[in-house]
Amino acid sequence: MKFGIIGAGSISGIHAAAIESMAGGSLHSVYHPRGGTLDARYQARSFSCLTEFLADPELDIVTIATPSGAHLEPTLAALRAGKHVICEKPLEISTERIDALITAADASGKTLAAILNRRFTPAMAACKAASAQGRFGKITSASCYIKWFRDQAYYDSAAWRGTWALDGGGALMNQGIHAVDALLHLAGPVRSVRALTACLAHERIEVEDSAVAILEFANGAHGVIEASTCAWSSHGQPIRVQICGTEGSAFLADERIEVWDFQSEDAMDHEVRSSLMLDTAAAHGGNDPKSIQCQQHQRNFEEVVTAIRTGRQPGTSAAEARKAVELIQAIYQSARHGGGVILL
Repeated sequence: MKFGIIGAGSISGIHAAAIESMAGGSLHSVYHPRGGTLDARYQARSFSCLTEFLADPELDIVTIATPSGAHLEPTLAALRAGKHVICEKPLEISTERIDALITAADASGKTLAAILNRRFTPAMAACKAASAQGRFGKITSASCYIKWFRDQAYYDSAAWRGTWALDGGGALMNQGIHAVDALLHLAGPVRSVRALTACLAHERIEVEDSAVAILEFANGAHGVIEASTCAWSSHGQPIRVQICGTEGSAFLADERIEVWDFQSEDAMDHEVRSSLMLDTAAAHGGNDPKSIQCQQHQRNFEEVVTAIRTGRQPGTSAAEARKAVELIQAIYQSARHGGGVILL
């Protein structure tokens, strides 16, 4: 299938690298309203007119790499032009906008999928398999922690950064959404939340650089979400997702596993312990947003292409992407009301 990219900057470069590396797809074209281009090594057609870009009959799938709050319009345009769409996180910055996109996708008969690239690591797959097999027993605790640092220059580098209109939120909606998605992917839906947010260390931004939420899951488990872009580290701390139950515990740290401890041994345990455990000396987190690798994007794209060809919904469908946005919206709502309980 032939891919086209809407957007420019570092994220579009990651999309291009992932498409060029994937099976079942090739990079065909790119659109940017100001005539931006990708690295010269990518042999893609360049468009500065969206109508012309979408009218190309050879174009099958469009990826969206615009700022978070600018996903709606290009995604709607691509769906209405009869193209499949894979959109960066968050799919959009509110459930109302996501629902509008889902309605448009249903009307077009085309696939709308999100980039939830952290679902495609071997460590995540191992944790998901353990959860699906009931190896945790009754899940009692499920939490995630995003302790990152963004200096003031990061927010000053683009007018949209740190705004409600185009970032949709701060440490949670931008940096933390993949961790929130992973938490829901492994532990299931949340029943209620109470939260506090603040801007503690940055200037000239509208959104939070610190957030803490207490969760009650539908299965009865309790948990915590902590997200920060003001937690100094020389290299960045890994995103941590921790699942504990009456029969086992597993702690994820980015693409590796910190804890893998179950009452009963399983055939997969030796492989996990020999190949997926965290080397703390080599661990690096997310201080540099330009350091993102493309391998999980590649797997994400390949999953969507396979789903389209087999006539099923992808594992990163719009409905899946909606879940994390719904929870983050509830966290923001609670914080605006002094930490009151919000039911989902």
